[in-house]
Amino acid sequence: MMIDCAIVGGGPAGLSAALVLGRARRSVLLLDDHKPRNAVTQAGHGYLTRDGVSPAEFRRLAREEAESYPTVRMRQGRVVTIERYAGLFRLRTESGHAVEARTLLLAAGLKEQLPDVPGLREMYGSSLFNCPYCDGWELRDAPIVAVSTSSNLFQQAKLLLGWSRDVLVCTHGQGQLTAQQQQALEARGVKVSRTRIAAFEGSGGKLKAVRFEDGTLIARSGGFITPEAMLGTQLGAQLGCAHDAGGAVMVDPYGRTTVPGVYAAGDTAGTSPSQLVIAAASGSRAAFGISGDLAEADFGPV
Repeated sequence: MMIDCAIVGGGPAGLSAALVLGRARRSVLLLDDHKPRNAVTQAGHGYLTRDGVSPAEFRRLAREEAESYPTVRMRQGRVVTIERYAGLFRLRTESGHAVEARTLLLAAGLKEQLPDVPGLREMYGSSLFNCPYCDGWELRDAPIVAVSTSSNLFQQAKLLLGWSRDVLVCTHGQGQLTAQQQQALEARGVKVSRTRIAAFEGSGGKLKAVRFEDGTLIARSGGFITPEAMLGTQLGAQLGCAHDAGGAVMVDPYGRTTVPGVYAAGDTAGTSPSQLVIAAASGSRAAFGISGDLAEADFGPV
């Protein structure tokens, strides 16, 4: 089976690309393992006409729209190998299904690694979140916590003051916050803790307090965690695509990677911030690039 484009990943970027390519009358097969990063999220925000939609409902609607075009098909499965030959790509899934494609779009997003702190997984997606633009409104004026072991903690703390003036900043025992930054935050009423967190306490997914290893207990209603993130697939590296310093696949404005015929979109290409609407836009732009390049190839030399 030869298709115009194989898409690896069924999140907003991959689904958006499938829709655009389907409308461009290009044959598409979208392969997805149905293990989305936002599976724990109860509602997505910031997507015009879909504010508050559950990720599961968003995917259902998107698949329904894309598959309404006869050239778009979707299959569940994890792609484990991709081979290049004669300018084409041969993909094979974990179950042994094989497909050949003229172009390839990598849109498998990211995988998160959360700090190993008791209570965090139970509350992640309910009262502890990753993105304040997605969930800050729901925690407005509440006592919140910001936890990060990366250098973005100071910037995130300043940002969170737009949603609440009662902010607790935690380095979780690591020194990514300078003394000058701590002083600046505390001068504006922000609490700062450099002690490791022992547990997030609460029930039913709702945070009630943060307990530290020194025994301190500080009441909080919710907050934001910066998890470590890694690409959802290493297929780009296997194909020889260049990656940036942050580990994302490097692309041009239309999703083209450094390997001809290979494109990337969404979080795979370092789209930031990580929102539904931005990932979907990235997928659309990559589809424009794919469709345009296929048109050039089909037309031939002039």
